[in-house]
Amino acid sequence: MIELIHLICDYAPGDLAWAEVNSSLRAGLGAGVQFHMTSVKSFDTISTGFVLAQLALAPPALRPEKTLIFANTAPRKDKPTPKVANEGEGLLYAKLKNGVPVIAVNSGHSLSFVASEIDELWSTNVKKEGSQFRSRDYFPGIVTLACREDYSFLVKKLNASSIKPPPSSPVVAYVDSFGNLKTSIRTGEHPSTNLTPGTRIKITIGAVIRTATVATGSFNVMEGDLAFAPGSSGQENRFWELFTRSGSAWDQFSNPPTGSVINIDQ
Repeated sequence: MIELIHLICDYAPGDLAWAEVNSSLRAGLGAGVQFHMTSVKSFDTISTGFVLAQLALAPPALRPEKTLIFANTAPRKDKPTPKVANEGEGLLYAKLKNGVPVIAVNSGHSLSFVASEIDELWSTNVKKEGSQFRSRDYFPGIVTLACREDYSFLVKKLNASSIKPPPSSPVVAYVDSFGNLKTSIRTGEHPSTNLTPGTRIKITIGAVIRTATVATGSFNVMEGDLAFAPGSSGQENRFWELFTRSGSAWDQFSNPPTGSVINIDQ
């Protein structure tokens, strides 16, 4: 039986939707399973995928052995045509190579950051239409079955290559509550391989250009300075982030949304 469910949704913290989804899950699972809810911006599948990867790929020492990730960002952008009976994207089930089960709406980049770590990928028999609020009415039933290791909801085994890859250009992948901009740039990958600690670089996001110091950590710059350094996300292969000590990098770049392309000039 699953001990912890990480629930990732594009609802605002404290929104009524959170309460209804939580109540529906509790009705199926009772009080024995713990929940932790992480909110992302509306329709933001890039942040959803980034958060999913950070939680699902955490080493065993940093998560309960019986952890399940439920990523529930469903912008209904799979088809531009009008939706019949509120039809939405399908729900996928993945078992990662480390054994962590993931249930995620098949939307945008929701599974992009774990695509290379998927061992099995399945479609499910969840209803795609008939409710405007499938997250409350249909999805909890699938999550409940998965938590009980009842896989009767699985339909067809899929190829993980069908998952949308991460953005091809460096982008803002997540903005935390301190205004740090977590990027999709990993240590050891271009352009981080060409950066020398202590040097100054120009970073452009949208129409805003700022100068940052390349650092080995976010705090080894002067207070108020903008640093570009490996951050706390990404496990052994960390993602780089923009960090303003005692300030907000997000504000300095005029609040760019996730998915905004990052250009670096040395």
